Amino acid sequence: MTGNERERLVRRYAAGDITWSALREQGFDNDAHVLGALGALGLRPPIAPMDGPNREARERGRHAIMSCGVR
Repeated sequence: MTGNERERLVRRYAAGDITWSALREQGFDNDAHVLGALGALGLRPPIAPMDGPNREARERGRHAIMSCGVR
């Protein structure tokens, strides 16, 4: 995969067009690489919707992050 293809995928992920699973299928096997690519492009990870079966886990995760002062 070329750098341009990786950048396109990271941009699509940041926009919420594709999922983390789709990134893994395309060869992103390390979340630190994805976060680094997002940071290099000045992008942030997408925010998961607050509905569905994992809502409580998402709320706990967001609370933990916010209590550390990370925004």
